[in-house]
Amino acid sequence: MHEKLWVVVAFGCYLIFMMCIGMYFYGKNRTTTEYFLGGRKLGSWVVSMSAQASDMSGWLLMGLPGAAYLSGISASWIAIGLAIGTYLNWLLVAKPLRQYTKIADDAITLPQFFKNRFHDKSGMLSVVSAVFILVFFLFYTASGFVSAAKLFSSIFGINYIVALLIGAVVVISYTFAGGFFAVCWTDFFQGMLMFFCVIAVPAIAIQHIGGWCDFVNNVNTLNPNFFSMFVDGANNQPYTFIGIVSMLAWGLGYFGQPHILIRFMGIESPAAIKKSRRIATVWVLISLTAAVMIGLSGRIYLGDILTQNGLQETIYITMVSKIFPVFIGGIFLSAILAAIMSTADSQLLVTASAITEDFYHNKIRPNASTSELMWVSRICVMAVSIIAVLIATDQNSTVLGLVSYAWAGFGSAFGPLVLCSLLWKRTNKQGAMAGIIVGGLTSIIWAQLSGGIFDLYEIVPGFVFGLLAIIIVSLLTPAPDAEIVNEFEKYHSCED
Repeated sequence: MHEKLWVVVAFGCYLIFMMCIGMYFYGKNRTTTEYFLGGRKLGSWVVSMSAQASDMSGWLLMGLPGAAYLSGISASWIAIGLAIGTYLNWLLVAKPLRQYTKIADDAITLPQFFKNRFHDKSGMLSVVSAVFILVFFLFYTASGFVSAAKLFSSIFGINYIVALLIGAVVVISYTFAGGFFAVCWTDFFQGMLMFFCVIAVPAIAIQHIGGWCDFVNNVNTLNPNFFSMFVDGANNQPYTFIGIVSMLAWGLGYFGQPHILIRFMGIESPAAIKKSRRIATVWVLISLTAAVMIGLSGRIYLGDILTQNGLQETIYITMVSKIFPVFIGGIFLSAILAAIMSTADSQLLVTASAITEDFYHNKIRPNASTSELMWVSRICVMAVSIIAVLIATDQNSTVLGLVSYAWAGFGSAFGPLVLCSLLWKRTNKQGAMAGIIVGGLTSIIWAQLSGGIFDLYEIVPGFVFGLLAIIIVSLLTPAPDAEIVNEFEKYHSCED
């Protein structure tokens, strides 16, 4: 009991700090642009760290280490795909999206950008986008709540549902209060904490094992396939081509993740993006490598105990509890909470913005006041959280499974359209609508099938079919009018 008390104190200090940030920014959100986009005033370090912290979520310290604990370094295929996707997203999308959203009537959400980009006076493009955002973010946010529940129940031995409610209340509170500024600044500090902890844990564990050479020898003794990229150490079976492509394909998802793309829209200047890209790329490369090493070193340090009861996703928690004194361990365990909160808060905010701006303001109350929209947004945060908590009550859910489903959905529904909107002048409204619907539905339907070619991760067919739908429908329907083309050329001529 005494040990748990010190962990509670460490958690408490961390959570109070996060809540203070939320309350600090409460009075600074006077408009929806400030609440959802921070008034486009964020610097390079905050944007880069916030984007990557909100990207990785609880799976960085739970899902990926758990996969490596079972399979060895072959789990790195996902990490490689994500690292490539991160870099290409910053390189191809960040600056163009920041410039174009400003030119497209100062769009503050991704659906609003689609609406303004294609001059969709009906508003249906943004409504359909908002529906897909709501559907997939419910599962994504639920993954964060599952992570929180597993964290609290593993450490304190409390009931899963009680732990789930505690984690949800914490995330909801400061997202409700502080908006985008609070989310980005908390994500900045959380990203720093995650980075330090994900490196320190495997490094210390390897030293406890006896150093690098002893660690390598122990892994080879346990299972030489743990050091093979082409064999699954969990069952010692070679990976199929479909299996490797499916893991690498995680990188495709970046082009369509609203909670990451909105960071690009909120940076203070397009000129600051180059520095942000370098910071983000280094953070991702080091963090993903370290996360895999947590799983691999944990398999040697702890043995097979977690494989016997399906608790592989608690590998980081178990290692921290055995390596560090209680209060220091509590700080390291707070890194999981940081990973969870940094993603869940972003998802709640993006979902609220989509419902408020792209559905309520667009279709129900076009003349709603700023104050009314602010309160609708906060009510949406509460409502979405409640539904996500209900999804997360399934104790058999895995963090990686929920993230995988939502990640593929967003990558398929929005990824092709984001790229075509920024890079292809001939894209039109009809093609955009077709791309969202075909990509999103393909991902949903494919995920329900299994066996043979259907074992391919759904993001691959979803992205490909969505892209083809945009191209084919755009070419078969009238070209964009002169005003839309002029805006596209104006955005391409921007040099700032």
